Amino acid sequence: MSVEVDSNAGNTAVPRPGGIWGAVLLPIDFNGEIDWAALTEEIEILCESDLAGIYTNGSAGEFHNQTEAEFDRISETVSSIAGRTGKNFQIGVSCTNPRVARQRLERVVSFRPNAVQFTLPDWWPPTDVEALRFVEGMQIAAQDTPLVIYNPPHAKVRLSFEQISKLRTVAPGLVGAKLPGGDASWYTARRNLDSGFSVFVPGHSVAFGRPNGADGSYSNVACLSPNGAVRLWDMIESDPVGANEIETRIVNFFTEFVLPLARKDGLSDPALDKLLAAAGNWGPVGPILLWPYSSATNDDVITIRQAALQALPELF
Repeated sequence: MSVEVDSNAGNTAVPRPGGIWGAVLLPIDFNGEIDWAALTEEIEILCESDLAGIYTNGSAGEFHNQTEAEFDRISETVSSIAGRTGKNFQIGVSCTNPRVARQRLERVVSFRPNAVQFTLPDWWPPTDVEALRFVEGMQIAAQDTPLVIYNPPHAKVRLSFEQISKLRTVAPGLVGAKLPGGDASWYTARRNLDSGFSVFVPGHSVAFGRPNGADGSYSNVACLSPNGAVRLWDMIESDPVGANEIETRIVNFFTEFVLPLARKDGLSDPALDKLLAAAGNWGPVGPILLWPYSSATNDDVITIRQAALQALPELF
């Protein structure tokens, strides 16, 4: 985890994340419940990987479908294993209920995560004033724990860099954002932010993004291959032409084999991420989602694995 000086916070060194981070996915047992033994094994594998860090409760981690007891147990398990192994970790506290999100944050600060991820309230989209009030409240709850805002493409309020800068006026601990990325003009706007702020983009766009100002990725490619995603990130500096060629094949692989399952079978992004993890076969993660959401089939896993091995051998 890199350390930068955040100009919004005087001369205080504020740690901020960078590099490739991997999602903690939820193994599901035959009864449709979280398989806690398999989750422990998965986290241990991720902590032994080359990833810059791991994180809980993004979309791929099914934060939207957890009980509070499950949230607490996941957070405790990750913090315990990551703390023992020295792996950087972040905890996601997102919830459609902003009061619950703040309560989650208050509970996890004692685990000393490297950062806490959160979304804006999303059932009823907040006004600019309400968003400022919410983020200020999250900053108070976070104390000295860094914050990362997650603003996915399907968010009801899509944040501009100007809006993010305004949020930082009430939350100096806001050190990063997970965003969908964009074109050259989007990265020009990103570079106008001060150097104490990290911008994360999708794993399949880092070869384009890193030279233009992306600091890392909470990576969908890492769902398929944690170490392969890190190798691609490193390759961007040592062999940018080769990295862009691989990234083109990654995008083609998603377009030809993965995204059609979303259109044909209505699979969600979390279902596709868990399909990638099952196809990557690096740990005990299957394709099944928590009830009531649809999942990829075992046949899909076999098809995607064969396609990935053929199209993207460098990741394995």
